[in-house]
Amino acid sequence: MSSSQSSSESLRILFLGTPQFAATCLEQLLQSQHKVVGVVTAPDRPAGRGRTLRASEVKQVALAHNLPLAQPEKLKSPEFHAMLDEWDADLGVVVAFRMLPEVVWNRPRLGTVNLHGSLLPQYRGAAPIHWAVLNGETTTGASTFLLKHEIDTGHVLGSVEVAIGPDDTTGDVHDRLLDAGKHLLVRTVDEIAAGTAHPVPQDSLLADGAVRKEAPKLFKEHGRIDWTKPAAEIHNQVRGLNPFPGAWTTLPDGASLRVHTSRRTDLDFGGQPGTVHAGKEHLHVQCGEGVLELTRIQPQGKPAMAVKDFLNGLRAPIRTLG
Repeated sequence: MSSSQSSSESLRILFLGTPQFAATCLEQLLQSQHKVVGVVTAPDRPAGRGRTLRASEVKQVALAHNLPLAQPEKLKSPEFHAMLDEWDADLGVVVAFRMLPEVVWNRPRLGTVNLHGSLLPQYRGAAPIHWAVLNGETTTGASTFLLKHEIDTGHVLGSVEVAIGPDDTTGDVHDRLLDAGKHLLVRTVDEIAAGTAHPVPQDSLLADGAVRKEAPKLFKEHGRIDWTKPAAEIHNQVRGLNPFPGAWTTLPDGASLRVHTSRRTDLDFGGQPGTVHAGKEHLHVQCGEGVLELTRIQPQGKPAMAVKDFLNGLRAPIRTLG
C-alpha cells in the first residue's frame, strides 16, 4: 500500500458475504466513496415449510442496487474465476462467508479484508459472539484483518470494543457489534485506500500471560443444560445460545424444554441440582451452586411463552428438570 495513494482514492471492491450481518455491511460500503464492482454470496437455499428457494440477505441487497452478482457452488470453478477477472477488484471484503481458497482472496491487488466479530486474537472461529457471552465476558468487539493461509490469523488492521451486559444475549451483542463493525469496516477500507493502514501481527495484541480462547462452531448438544453447574454458568449458557442454537433441558416425561431467558437470584435452596421450586408466576431451579429463575421458556412442540403462562397451563406440578 503506497503512501502516495490519495486519501480520496476510490477502490474497486469485491464483496463476499451471506447473512444479514454481511448485508448491513454491504449497505454501509455502498454509502462510501468506494465502488462495489461485484458481490459473491451463497446459492439460493430451500427454506421454510414449503422448502421454497430463498435468496440470501446479501443477494437481496445486491439485486436492489443492481450490483453484479455471483453465487458459485464451487469457489475454484474456472467460470467463477473468469468473472472475478472481469470485475478486476482492487480489494476484497469478506463478512460472514465460507472459507476462501487463496486463489480467490489473493486475487485483488491489495488482498482481502475480513470483518470478524471479536477482538482478535481472541475468539477465532465460527461463533465468536456466542462464545464471548457463554464465557461471561464483559467486553468483546470487532476486528478487521488481512486474510492469510491460516483461518482468522492475518494481521489486524483495526478494532472496536463493545460492552456485554450481565443479561445480554448473543442476539443483543450481535446487533451492537454490527452497528460498530460496519463503521470499522468502512474506516479500514478508507485507510487502505489512503495508504495509512498499519497491519499489526495478532500475537503482539495478546496481553502477557493471557490465554487465547477459541470460538468453534456450535451444535444442539452445546445447549443441553447440566444443572450440576453453577447458576451463573448456566445463565451464561442460556443467553449465549439465544437466539441460536438454544439452551434446553428435559421435563420428567422426557420432552424437551427450551430456555430462552433466565435470571440469576440470591437464593439457594440446597438439595439435588435440577430440583424445581415453582410458584404461581415463578419457576426456580436449584443448580450445583445457587438458583436460576427461568423467565421465558418453550415446551416441545409449542411456541415460546412467559413462565407464568406455562405454569398456569400445567396439569400437575413439575418436581425436577433433567
